[in-house]
Amino acid sequence: MRSLHVEGTGWLYRLSPRIKLASLALFSIGLFLTRDLTILCAATLLSAFVLWQADLGFRETIVRLKPVLLTIAIIAAISFLVISPLDATIALLRLAALTLLATAITASVSISQFMDEIAYALRPLEKLGLANAADVGLAVGLVVRFVPEIIKRHEALRDAQRARGLETKLHSILIPLVILTLKDADAIAEAIDARGFRGQTSSADIIRGEKRHEDP
Repeated sequence: MRSLHVEGTGWLYRLSPRIKLASLALFSIGLFLTRDLTILCAATLLSAFVLWQADLGFRETIVRLKPVLLTIAIIAAISFLVISPLDATIALLRLAALTLLATAITASVSISQFMDEIAYALRPLEKLGLANAADVGLAVGLVVRFVPEIIKRHEALRDAQRARGLETKLHSILIPLVILTLKDADAIAEAIDARGFRGQTSSADIIRGEKRHEDP
């Protein structure tokens, strides 16, 4: 399965994942607290610079941004029709800046690191008996990790139907997609329980164990 994380050695990769995720959260809050076009333009340029530091390459960057930028373009077009040009421009700059920075953070933070940070943030709730931090981190990490696989499987089913000359319909793809996804979920749950991962080890160890299980 294709991972969104890319190995790198630059300063962006050497930063603590906690700092990067916290910076992304604060950055997104700051974007929606200002309406100054100069600040928003500077934020967009800063995000573009950080993304450039991720060393994804032009082609990979376009591949990652294409679906999101298409959505932003549609939202921007509608915004310019229904609200003032100033408000539409502000919304466009906010979304563009946030998208660029989020793409850079996604590329430089691995899923196991992301899971560990979620577990760390939920430790106060675990001490209060309100949540199991490791299990929540595992659940979120698995969702993030397998969304690209579900999309890839959807495309494979669609192409298979087209190759047979069949009309592509949502229900004809959705049913086998759900069945295949549930089978994968059962297999993953059995593998996790067999290894005694739940609530007993770090998210990074779980991901490493699952990767070893997938490798031939």
